[in-house]
Amino acid sequence: MNAKVTWGGRLTFTGTADTGFTIPLGADPSVGGDDDGFRPLEMFAIGLAGCTAMDVISILMKKRQDVTDFEVYVQAEQALDHPHVFTDIQIEYIVTGHDLNEKSLKRAIELSETKYCPAQGMLAKVVPITSTYLIREAT
Repeated sequence: MNAKVTWGGRLTFTGTADTGFTIPLGADPSVGGDDDGFRPLEMFAIGLAGCTAMDVISILMKKRQDVTDFEVYVQAEQALDHPHVFTDIQIEYIVTGHDLNEKSLKRAIELSETKYCPAQGMLAKVVPITSTYLIREAT
């Protein structure tokens, strides 16, 4: 995998990778930025959420679960001192559907945590990650 950022002036960058998609990166005005893009550490949290979300929804679809809505929230606490590393990560899965099987959801989350999600596999080596889930019945 290859990735790069291209400087756009001040603390503005455009990121791209092998897929060719681009994403804006920026910084808070308090540190000289223009508040014009994602913060780099936000991308870690989004990457983790996206990685595990793709695993879990894929497994639930294979288990023929009738999912109508699915969200994954990542809350990452950061150290107060530089380099402001993550000190604790909580993942919350909110799954809405018809007659969802809790055991299937728990297994899908477990497989993402222990086998499929490389983002979680890497981050879990350096920061505690906990997960919770909520099942909602669709109306």
